[in-house]
Amino acid sequence: MQGNQPRLFDMEAVNIYPKPFLKWAGGKTQLLPQLTPFFPRYFERYSEPFTGGAAVYWQLFTLRKQGLIQFKTARLTDANAELINCYVAVRDNVDELIVLLTRHRERHSKDYYYSIRSLQVENLSPVERAARFIYLNKTCYNGLYRVNRSGQFNVPMGSYVNPRVFEEAELKSASFALQGVELKTADFREVLSWAQAGDFIYFDPPYAPLSKTSSFTSYTETPFGEEEQQALASVFRELDHRGCKLMLSNSWVDDTLALYKDFNCIAVKASRAINSNPEGRGKIRELLVLNYEV
Repeated sequence: MQGNQPRLFDMEAVNIYPKPFLKWAGGKTQLLPQLTPFFPRYFERYSEPFTGGAAVYWQLFTLRKQGLIQFKTARLTDANAELINCYVAVRDNVDELIVLLTRHRERHSKDYYYSIRSLQVENLSPVERAARFIYLNKTCYNGLYRVNRSGQFNVPMGSYVNPRVFEEAELKSASFALQGVELKTADFREVLSWAQAGDFIYFDPPYAPLSKTSSFTSYTETPFGEEEQQALASVFRELDHRGCKLMLSNSWVDDTLALYKDFNCIAVKASRAINSNPEGRGKIRELLVLNYEV
């Protein structure tokens, strides 16, 4: 049930607006200064079919609170069921979640990490699953989310000293921002079942690889490969025909440029988030696709 606890958190009073509380490969926090000028200022509904760390939604919510953007409702979906369950717990049961996360933080050790990682999520309550998800996310290697073909989280523990795991004000701010937001585990194609003219939809899929050896698509047990990239482009074109306002991020490579050649393709600069070779880190060009003029 949504909104089942009192909402006393005042973001303006503590000057804390929502922001990503999870570490997420490909998160858009660093790109927000480049993306924000391209956001439409008026739209009816907002949706992210690849929610991830939700950086764009948090930014849109903040801009709406500041009177700079207007929209009525939001819908956040993702194929990762654990991620969506986490957001539902933050929205509906943030106080209970904070109690469980405090316990995880106090007990953190190598043995404790692997004992929590080995738990079967089907034996946990939704809030326990969310607490496990956040704890592992903030203490695993590099904040990486990776699962095997059985859908089991398999990232080793990171080398953090006294990891903070969570900040209470951040979670409460996110909980406030998620009130009234529809959250659902869904494949990106599901957007076709409800999208209509006037919606603003932002797609942030697993990126097309920059090379044959650079692909990382295992956010769920089903990899996101070339066929999925082509299917996404088809969804994008269908939504364009419906009159939706669309924004999409992806790799600046020939394959993706070819898929979106009929739209407004813009280059933005981003830092590499995950690369085992320090020389491979730095600013790279990424693709931003729009089907509207700003």
